[in-house]
Amino acid sequence: MTAGDEIVPRTELAGRSTTRQRWLAFAAGAAVGLLGGLVGLGGAEFRLPLLLGLFGFVALQAVIVNKAMSLVVVLVALPSRLLAVPPAEVAGHWFVAISLLLGSLPGAWLGAAWATRMRAATLYRVLGVLLLGIAAVFAAHHLEAMPQLALPGVPQALLGVVAGFGIGVVAAVMGVAGGELLIPTITVLYAVDVKLAGSLSLLVSLPTMVVAFLRYSRDQAFGVLRQHAGFVLTMVAGSVAGSIAGGLLLGTVSETVLVPLVVALLLVSAVKVWRHA
Repeated sequence: MTAGDEIVPRTELAGRSTTRQRWLAFAAGAAVGLLGGLVGLGGAEFRLPLLLGLFGFVALQAVIVNKAMSLVVVLVALPSRLLAVPPAEVAGHWFVAISLLLGSLPGAWLGAAWATRMRAATLYRVLGVLLLGIAAVFAAHHLEAMPQLALPGVPQALLGVVAGFGIGVVAAVMGVAGGELLIPTITVLYAVDVKLAGSLSLLVSLPTMVVAFLRYSRDQAFGVLRQHAGFVLTMVAGSVAGSIAGGLLLGTVSETVLVPLVVALLLVSAVKVWRHA
């Protein structure tokens, strides 16, 4: 049986529409959004373990629901992030977005196709490993252990395509926007500051997510969005509210506290998701 064959959640929590479950979905989304906002991410990497563990979705369902929520959160965040950096400055780095997109778009399509054909047990383990990898990248990035590369134009562009392909695959398989990988990649490979990298990452992640979303729409498990529309909308609302609050509080919590906390959460999540298999 493939991951796509499992179309019913293991628990009733996500499927029932009582007030208690709606509030729980909103609160979980808000907590994820708040934490993501505090570290400058969308929070999808924290939402995925909750969809699997707390709300009982099976692997592929959780990925598709996570992808849908990530898409909405990015669309909401896009205007404010673009306003934070002058459009001319973003446009001046168009080659960064293009090189990454040349890899991320086919990567997203292939990653989504791979996930729909994967056995559920295998997908759980892949998700666990990817969460572990994101924890390592997040820690290295915030500890400034990733030196900027000084590459000439053609090798830089080629490496951008390769990196974009890998990020597209990971983002599709996990149902995330990919900012947790795109921002470090852009700062390291193209030597731009984090603020500009955040805006460029949104320009790359949005079309990349759309491509993965279109590929997932061809799978029967995509029906989970219709079956649990109320749950999805409620959790999205919480995620958006939490992201806004986290963005307003950005910088108020010391990185010496925030970074170890985030890494610990990702490591615990990786273990729990792996054990689902």
